[in-house]
Amino acid sequence: MTPSPHLLLVAPLLLPLGTLIACLLTRGNHRACAGLSLLGAAGLMAVGLALVAYAGRGDILVSQMGGWAAPYGITLVVDRLSAAMVTITGVIATATVLYSLAHDTDPARGRDFHLLTHGLLVGVCGAFITGDVFNLYVWFEVLLVGSFALIALGGDRRRLAGTVVYVILNLIATLMFLLAAGLVYGSAGTLNMAELAALFAAGDTPPGVQAPLVLMLLAFSIKAALFPVFGWLPASYHVAWTPVSALFAGLLTKVGVYALIRLVTLLWPDAGLVHEVLLWVACATMLIGVLGAAAQTEVRRILSFHIVSQVGYMVLGLALATPLALAGAVFYLIHHIVVKANLFFIGGIAARMTGSERLPAMGGLYARAPWLALMFAIPALSLAGIPPLSGFWAKFVLVRAGLETGAWIAVGIALLTGIFTLLSMSKIWNEAFLKAHPLGAAGSRTLTGQAPAWWAAAGLAAITVGIGIGAGPVMDFASAAAEQLAHPAHYISAVLGAPGR
Repeated sequence: MTPSPHLLLVAPLLLPLGTLIACLLTRGNHRACAGLSLLGAAGLMAVGLALVAYAGRGDILVSQMGGWAAPYGITLVVDRLSAAMVTITGVIATATVLYSLAHDTDPARGRDFHLLTHGLLVGVCGAFITGDVFNLYVWFEVLLVGSFALIALGGDRRRLAGTVVYVILNLIATLMFLLAAGLVYGSAGTLNMAELAALFAAGDTPPGVQAPLVLMLLAFSIKAALFPVFGWLPASYHVAWTPVSALFAGLLTKVGVYALIRLVTLLWPDAGLVHEVLLWVACATMLIGVLGAAAQTEVRRILSFHIVSQVGYMVLGLALATPLALAGAVFYLIHHIVVKANLFFIGGIAARMTGSERLPAMGGLYARAPWLALMFAIPALSLAGIPPLSGFWAKFVLVRAGLETGAWIAVGIALLTGIFTLLSMSKIWNEAFLKAHPLGAAGSRTLTGQAPAWWAAAGLAAITVGIGIGAGPVMDFASAAAEQLAHPAHYISAVLGAPGR
């Protein structure tokens, strides 16, 4: 039986919410809670794949909650980009829950982790499928509540210090977003994205709406960790529990990038001043992020700075504003979520095996665990853009789009950033895997019950290889998603019900 498209559209919200309630009801039975959590995450991945199948036909799925037509009701929309983001959210959620089972030595922490993770997923999926700015703010709030509690989970003084930085900067961004949304509504009389896009497309831009929209873009830039407002990320991600770090590293900054892509492509589909500013911000983000990574000696701090650097590539695709560049940005989003979460997973396994995540105190992993070395090499080389892995194709498309638009400086910085990324990945490889452990045999730690963590890391490594080898179909989907983004008229007519739908 084929599910109703409207039921399918709300499933990314109902499934994690239902899983959260189920976990709450089974709090006293840790194994049952963990099993339901894994089942719910896998179900979200299946729902995402079904949405990809629907959206892949070129249809834009729209549902008006409560029967109130846009712009008066709550609009949910799924196009190709939204469907892809829900799917990859399900993939990372499944891998993270599986990984957490290996670290689940504290039942209380594990129980809270499952509850909070699915609460976070409700907010993430809501942000990906909402059709209006106010509900985007609401979903940001939902995911922030979950993320605040997750990052402090089982906290010591160091973790709480990182949590304070994370909370303060994200609250500032959220308040800016709320203020901007209020001002936009006051000027335009609507917060429905399609109606705002229709006003801009018709040249009926309401007076006074530009300034709050710029404030809104700044709020999204903080959440995406763009230069110069990225400092909160490397100050906080490395202190969280490893599964939480991996979940954040894979998903949270991408919600900010998604919001930027959605708003900019709807309101300013043609290249202009906004794109020019984003281009220079993207260049600075790539370069400063990778230089910050080069200066670090702790695995997760290196990887955290790399998140900043890699977000710059995604925004570069948005700034170039051609269908090819947008396809590169979409491909980069999909590739990077998988690769970055996996690097945090493998960094966590390596830290447990060596007793530290500081590079001078690590070593001997290649001789002791060659399969872990292989699993690290795959995402690390992909992140650096080495063929034929997924990162190569993403960077190849962005560089080609940059050359076609004459963005020579941006292309040069993107290539230079790739070289520096490879060098900093080599630093981890040399220190953690190739050199001997400074304590010799005494540095080896015997661990048990780690199979779920290894399976999670191996699964994401296989997906990275699969995206690289099967780049053609993935790029075809990304190109089709980019065509929808580059021509927002179809999105507008699908939401507002105008002729031509």
